[in-house]
This record gives sequence, C-alpha cells and structure tokens, in this order.
Amino acid sequence: MRVIGTRAFGLRTPIIRETDDLVTVVCQSVKDAVEHEKVIINDGDIIGITEAVVARSQGNYASVDHIAADVRAKIDGGHAGVVFPILSRNRFAMLLKGIARGVKKVTVQLSYPADEVGNQLISWEDVDDKKLNPYSDCLCESEYRRLFGNEIKHRFTGIDYVSYYKSLGDNIDIILCADPKRILEYTDQVIAADIHTRFRTKRALTAAGAKKVIGIDEILTQPVRLNDGDSGSGYNEQYGLLGSNKASEERVKLFPRDCSDFVEKMQQALRKLTGKTVEVLVYGDGGFKDPVGGIWELADPVISPAYTSGLTGTPNELKLKYIADNDFAHLSQDEARTAIEQAIRAKAGRNQMGKMESEGTTPRQLTDLLGSLCDLVSGSGDKGTPIVLIQGYFDNYSNG
Repeated sequence: MRVIGTRAFGLRTPIIRETDDLVTVVCQSVKDAVEHEKVIINDGDIIGITEAVVARSQGNYASVDHIAADVRAKIDGGHAGVVFPILSRNRFAMLLKGIARGVKKVTVQLSYPADEVGNQLISWEDVDDKKLNPYSDCLCESEYRRLFGNEIKHRFTGIDYVSYYKSLGDNIDIILCADPKRILEYTDQVIAADIHTRFRTKRALTAAGAKKVIGIDEILTQPVRLNDGDSGSGYNEQYGLLGSNKASEERVKLFPRDCSDFVEKMQQALRKLTGKTVEVLVYGDGGFKDPVGGIWELADPVISPAYTSGLTGTPNELKLKYIADNDFAHLSQDEARTAIEQAIRAKAGRNQMGKMESEGTTPRQLTDLLGSLCDLVSGSGDKGTPIVLIQGYFDNYSNG
C-alpha cells in the first residue's frame, strides 16, 4: 500500500517578464523538476499557475490615467459615488486614484464595521457600545472621528484607511454606511466597487433610482488609448478592474484574459513534453478565512478563471471516519480496510450527494479547492514558486 497520498509542491521559475512565453517557462520548470528532483509526472497530475504571472506575461497593465479616461467616458465628469470598496492599498487604492482623476468630486461610501472581505474599520463591540445600526446610521467623517477617535488603524496593516483614501485625491470625501442606497443622498451616479456582492448592490441602486450605475468590473473592459502615440491599456473583457493589483504608484496589473486558450495550450505542451495528460488551472486568491482577523482571502472575482475539462465538478467522496465508525466498526483492521476499499470502488458512477456516508465532505467546486491549495502552497510573498504541481489528488484509499 502506498504511504503517500496527495502531495503539492511549488516549482521555482525565473522572474517572469512581459512578453515571456509562459508555456515554455512552465514546461522548462516541469522538465527541471523531473531531471533534478526526480519527480515522476503521471496522468491526472495537476499544474496550477498563478494568475499574476499569466497577466504579467500578457503585459496586461494599465495606468491610473487610463482608468481616469475610462471613468470619464462612462460617468458624467461631475460627482461620482463609489460604494463598498475593500480596504486595500494593493487592490483598491490605485483604482480610487484613477476614479478621482476622472471626475470633479468623489464620495466614497465605506461599509462599516467591516468591508466585504472582513477588514474591520471598527469592531462590532464598538458599534454596539455606541448603539449604532450600520444599515441605518450613516456617518460622515467628522462623526466617525468624534465617535471613534482621530486615528483608527487596521490591526494588521497599521493603516488608517479613511485618511489614506482621502489622501489619494483632493476631491474625495468619505461616508460610512452598510446600506448602498445612502450614496444617492449625495449623487445619482455610482460605481459599485464591491466584488462578490456587486450584482446585488447594482440592483439595489438601480431600483432606488440611480441615474447611472456601473461596477469596477465595467471599467477597462476594452483597451483605452490616451492619445495617438499610446499603444493602449490592458483590459479584461469579463472582469474589468476586478482582480487587479497595484504594480506601482501609477500602474495596476489587471486580472489575466484569454485564460481558457492558455490552459488548453499548456495542457497540449505538457502532453508533448511528458506523454501524460496533466490537468491545468490558473488560480488567484484562495477561498479561505483568517480565524484571527476574520478576513477572507478572496479579493479576486473567482478563484480560478480557467481550467481544463478534467477539473470540472465537485468531489464525490465517502467520509472514511463515518463508515469506519458505523458500517465497519465490528470488523478487524484488515477486514475493515478490505471492506472500505470495496465501498470506495462501488461508489464509482454514483452521486453521493445527500447520502449519510458522504456527510461532512466538502461540497465545493474542485477548482475552488485546488486553487485554494495552490494559493497556500505558493503564498503571496517571496517563495518564488508561481507554479504548483499537485499529485495524487484524485487517488483514494482503494488505490494501491
């Protein structure tokens, strides 16, 4: 019996630049792992490639001025409201700088006590202590300061986000409320800056009579040119600015585009290199939550923007703990092992949804689970492993 089941490890690569042939880079990294680390590639192995290097190799960048130009084209250049941005220097600050350059005035409505992904401006304890209702009590900046103090820093970043966001333009005001419709007391042109709740926010604003509602997923959906000499910005037809990251003080890297074509080309190249069918996905933020700060990692619009067909669906598993403790508790260890292997083989082709023996297994998309695993392995810092190889993921206890 094999003593190792699923394993995942990061593959180091050179620093990937704009216009690099990423398919060639990934294949070389896999080849190096085979030659130098004695890795054996099998059918059903999985290669995950972080969205950051896919976008970088595509040159999918845009400047703050490109953002401003597109906002100016889509919003009357007067007064724009921005509703429910997350608190992030990396994810939102440059977007706000661009929005502020594109209009005369911006009112930013922050959700309190926390943003969409769990970053807290203030604690629920403070809200309760002040007897506030975030859905009905709208706070201007002066009221916020009077109630909670002149400097309120995020527990992990040490940033006072109200002050920081105001510093990104001399035309920015901040209000706080968890009801998106309150922005309409200031302006009837609104940019929904939330990620996973954006569709509900847009519906609520439209139903409440907003003149114009767009999301940040509708900004930079096509290339923008500032002048005849400009070759054009990056873009993402599906997600716009969602999933973008700060590249410099005047530039953002967008979420990658054309990922479906990329994963298919990548799978074909790996088959030619190894003779095996390796599944491929592009992954971004994982879908997990920090238990201390209560912050969700998932600031990208999806965990995986593209993947090969073998990664479609959800797990179809038995809960070994349950069947071992219930169905086969009376058997000896060897008898229980044989019975469990037979039960696993017998499940093939049967959907386990709703069955007691599958209770407690994770009912998530395979790509969400795999993308989260890849994100944890590669990290977001200096590991230098933007490629993750996962082996044995589809094995089970019955595989020898």
